[in-house]
Amino acid sequence: MAELRWNPLLGTWTMVSANRQKRPDLPKDWCAFCPGPGKKVPPGYDVFIYDNDFPIMRPDPDTPDEIGGELYPAMENYGKCDVILYSPDHNAHLSSLTLPHLRKLVDLWCGRTGTLVKDPKIQYVFIFENRGREVGATMQHPHGQLYAYPFVPQKIDVELRNCRAHHERTGNCLLCGMNAEELRFGKRVIFENAHFIAYLPAFTDYPYGVFLTAKRHYGLFTDMTGDERDSLAASLKDVTGMFDSLFDKEFPYMMCVHQSPCNTADYGNYDKFYHFHIEFYPPLRSADRVKFYASSELGAWAAANPLRVEDTALQLLDALAKFRGKSV
Repeated sequence: MAELRWNPLLGTWTMVSANRQKRPDLPKDWCAFCPGPGKKVPPGYDVFIYDNDFPIMRPDPDTPDEIGGELYPAMENYGKCDVILYSPDHNAHLSSLTLPHLRKLVDLWCGRTGTLVKDPKIQYVFIFENRGREVGATMQHPHGQLYAYPFVPQKIDVELRNCRAHHERTGNCLLCGMNAEELRFGKRVIFENAHFIAYLPAFTDYPYGVFLTAKRHYGLFTDMTGDERDSLAASLKDVTGMFDSLFDKEFPYMMCVHQSPCNTADYGNYDKFYHFHIEFYPPLRSADRVKFYASSELGAWAAANPLRVEDTALQLLDALAKFRGKSV
């Protein structure tokens, strides 16, 4: 049983899914995502969409419970939860995949986005990856996920509203302006290729919280050209390889794709002011220390970064040079 419950204090939906408690603890020597007898994955796949076995949103939603009066409405859990398998190799990761293989992954993301935005009930397609035990990942096999929501999630809503306000005030895109300012300042830029810029924005609350931002203004995966898809594949390889080279260990992170919403008139013409980018939230602040989100961050949304990103950018530049030296 799953449903969406309205939070009137924050003006957003909370997803409730009792079935996720039934997820089994899998044997250490068995992986559902590796090809083999009795598995749902085909033999010899490159990248593959796998239906989440315990989805919090479904195209055949449950009937929501009666949970109270008009203060607490509930909504059916309509949507989609996909698992995106990056490779049949259990020990692979984004930085170890070839560029042609990564391009297939980018194409899969683009194609799946294009399919889901045609559903009038879907308002946001969110692609993400949780890597490492530090961020709650329980499956080592290289994979990410996709949630297609029937609402615009709150963090995206806040970004959209601030981007719209900036556009109304200045006539310009906020992310385009951030790109220009980071390139002008220079001390937080990690790399730039033909179509993407990677930098630590001045305000990020994670010591190594890289933003990977499109140089051209567009909002959705489906707006990308072929050359831009190639650049994104190369950028993902560089960012994740740089992370692993930073402390010479598999580096945990949350990777979150921020693209435009769909099928909603709540924000006006968001194509003019919202801008495709990927935000990385790595929880480490050193090789063996985690930056925890504590009471101030979670209870008051008052973000705090324990390190200056002008300093951590230098560490990432060294790690990128180290990775590129290894990957030649």
